[in-house]
Amino acid sequence: MVISISKLKYDFPAGLVVFLVALPLCLGVALASGAPLLSGIISGIIGGIMVGLLSGSHTSVSGPAAGLAAVVLASITKLGSFEVFSAALLIAGFLQLGSSLLKAGVIANYMPSNVIKGLLAAIGILLIIKQIPQALGYDNTHQDDFSFVQANGENTFSHLFNTFFHLTPGVVIISLVSILVLIFWDKPPLHKIKVFPASLFVVLLGIGLNEAFRVFIPVLYLQPVHRVNIPVTSLADLSSFLKFPSLSAFGNLNVWLTGITIAIVASLETLLNLEAVDNIDPHKRQSPANRELVAQGVGNMIAGIVGGIPITSVIVRSSVNINAGVQTKTSAIIHGIFLLLAILFLSPFINLIPFGSLAAILIITGYKLAKVSIFKEMYAKGLNQLIPFVVTIVAIIFTDLLIGILIGLAFSLFYLLKSNYKNPFTIEKEQLHTGETIRIELPNQVSFLNKASIKDTLWSVPESANVIIDASYADYIDNDILEIFVDFKNVIAPEKSIKLNIIGVKEKYQLSDYMQFVNVLNRQDQERLAPQQIVELLKKGNERFRQGKRNEKYFRYQINATSSGQFPMVVIVSCIDSRTSPEIIFDSNLGDIISIRIAGNIINNEIIGSIELAVKEMGVKLIVVMGHSNCGAIAAAVLSRNEGNIEAIIQKIRPAVDKARLLDTQVGNGNEGIFYQKVTYLNIDNSVISILKNSPFIGEQNDKGSVGLVAAYYNTASGEVIFNELTKKYETANN
Repeated sequence: MVISISKLKYDFPAGLVVFLVALPLCLGVALASGAPLLSGIISGIIGGIMVGLLSGSHTSVSGPAAGLAAVVLASITKLGSFEVFSAALLIAGFLQLGSSLLKAGVIANYMPSNVIKGLLAAIGILLIIKQIPQALGYDNTHQDDFSFVQANGENTFSHLFNTFFHLTPGVVIISLVSILVLIFWDKPPLHKIKVFPASLFVVLLGIGLNEAFRVFIPVLYLQPVHRVNIPVTSLADLSSFLKFPSLSAFGNLNVWLTGITIAIVASLETLLNLEAVDNIDPHKRQSPANRELVAQGVGNMIAGIVGGIPITSVIVRSSVNINAGVQTKTSAIIHGIFLLLAILFLSPFINLIPFGSLAAILIITGYKLAKVSIFKEMYAKGLNQLIPFVVTIVAIIFTDLLIGILIGLAFSLFYLLKSNYKNPFTIEKEQLHTGETIRIELPNQVSFLNKASIKDTLWSVPESANVIIDASYADYIDNDILEIFVDFKNVIAPEKSIKLNIIGVKEKYQLSDYMQFVNVLNRQDQERLAPQQIVELLKKGNERFRQGKRNEKYFRYQINATSSGQFPMVVIVSCIDSRTSPEIIFDSNLGDIISIRIAGNIINNEIIGSIELAVKEMGVKLIVVMGHSNCGAIAAAVLSRNEGNIEAIIQKIRPAVDKARLLDTQVGNGNEGIFYQKVTYLNIDNSVISILKNSPFIGEQNDKGSVGLVAAYYNTASGEVIFNELTKKYETANN
C-alpha cells in the first residue's frame, strides 16, 4: 500500500476522530459480548491495521460490532470458555477467506438501494436515539447496540424516556456546546478555525470545558463514569491479556457450527455495510467485495489466534470517517495504530474525554444519515421505492440490524417480482469519424439483477472514452440502475474525462412490444389523407422531435413492408444543410417522405419534373418548400459570392435579396439576422410561386384541392418548423 502524502492532511485527522469514536465502542461491544474488555480493543486494532491494509475500500472502517454481540455471548456460554470460542472464530475467518474464492462478494451488488438507504436512515435515527442518553448524562454504556430490546431489560424507547429523569448538568452543557459547534462549524466565526477538523476540535473543547468545571464550577465536573474509561496497561502487561484458541476444540462439532454461523452473519453484515458506505462516499468509489471478504477473513483468523472478538465493517465508524473528510484507507490504519498506542501509552489522556463530546459527534453523524431530504427523495420515487425504504427503517428500529435488513429485502423483492427479470444488455464499439464510441444498449427490462454487470462495465470504461448509454428500447429501468447512471454521469465520467450520452430514457414505463401491424403508409391510407391532414401530421412529428419523444420506427419491419411499393404522403423540397434532414425533424417513418434537397431550396425544371412524377406516379398529396435559418446559400447570395457554378444558385436567390432591400430591411447596425431571415422567407415564397407558374399540372391539382402546396421555415436553433397556410394558385396572380 502506498500512502498519499498529499491526502494525509485529510486522512490523519479523520483517523484520529474515528479512533476517538471507536475506542469506547470497542469496549462496549466486548462488554455486551461477555468477552474480556481488552478483546474489543484487540479486534479494533486488527480491524484498523490488518483489515485496513488488505481491504480495497477507501472509506470502510472495521472492528467489533454490536450486531454480533448476541451471537458471541450465546456462543461463549454454549462452548464453555472464551478460548474454545476463539477456535470457532478462527474457523469463521477461514470460511470467509474461502467464500472470497467462490466470489460470494457479488451478493453486495444485488442489494436494492431502497433497502441500503433504509439501512443508513435507520442507523442515523438509532444513533440519535441511542446517543441522547449519553448526551444528557444518563447512560455510561457507550456502544453501537442497535437491538430494540437491550441487555438490561429496557428497550430503545423506554431507555430514552428514562433519560429525562436522570440528567447530569455538566454533560448536558458539554453536549449542547459540542452540537452547536458542529452545526455552525462552517459559518462565521467558527469557519476561521482550520487547525483542527470539527470532530477533533469538539473533543478537545469537551476536555477543556470539563477541566474548567473542575477549577471554577466543581458541581458540574464530570466524574469518570461520564468519561471514557480504558484500562491502563503497558507492553509488558499486554501479553497477559491475550487469549489463545484451544487446539482440542477443533474436534468439537459445536465449534464448527458456531464458526459457520459467525462466518455467515459477519460476512453478510460486512457486505451490507460496505454497500451502504459506498453509497454515501462523495466520490462514489466501488469497493471490491471479494477483496473485502479476504481482508475480513484474515482479520478474524488473527482475532481468533490472539483473543479478539468477531470483526466486520462497521457503519457507524465508517460514517464518522466519511464525515471527517477521509480521502483514502490510510485513515482506517491510523485509527488502528492510535488504538494500539492508546492502550499502551495514552490511557490517562484518553480517559479525560467526555462521553458527551463523542455523543455529539454521533448525533450529528446520525442526522446526516437520516436527513429529511432523503425521505422526500424516496417519496418522489414512488411507492415501490418508498415502502421498502420505510419498512427497512421500522424493522431495524424494532428488531436489530440483520433482521431488519432481511425484512426490508423481502418487501423489495415483492415489488421486484411485479416486473420482469433480467435481460442481457449489449455492448458495441463503433468506429465513427469522431473516433471510437462505446455503445451500451439496454434491453426492454433492466432490473437490479443487472446492477453488478452494468456497474462493472461502466466503472471499467477507459479514460477519455466516448460512451453512449442507449435506453431507447428499455420500457422498464430499475431505480438502482438509474442511480448508477447518475453516479457515473456526475462523478465517474468527469473524473475520468469520459464524454457521455444517455439517450432514450422514458419518463414513464410502457408495455412490451406487441406487433400486429407495421406503421407504414399503404395505398388506402394514402388516398384517405387530405393535404391539411398531412400538414398536421408533420407538425405533430416535429413536436415529437423537439421534445425528444420520437416514435419507435421498427425500421427492420418497415423495410419489408415497403419493399413491394411506396405510397408517400409528401414531397419536401429543402436545403442541403446537414441540420435539416426532413425524415428526422418530422419524425417520419420509412416511405412517408420524398425528400428533394438542393442548396437554397431553389426550383428548376428537373426539380419540378421530380415533383410531378411524385404526384402522378406515387400519389403524393402535399408539396412543402422548406427553408431554414442560418442558410449558407442565402448568405452567399446576400454577399454576392458567385464563384464558379455557385452563380447558378445565387441567380435563383437574388430576386429575394433585391426585394428585401426594396422593403427597407437594412443590413448593418446589428440587423443582419433580421435581413437574412427576410430574404429566406421571400426565397421560400419565390420557390412556391415558381412551382405553380412552371407546372400547369401541379397548378391544376392545387386548384382542385387534391394536392396542397405550402411554405415552411425551419429554425435551426429551436428545431421548430413554422408552416404558412396552404397556397392557392390564384394567390400568385398578383405576384
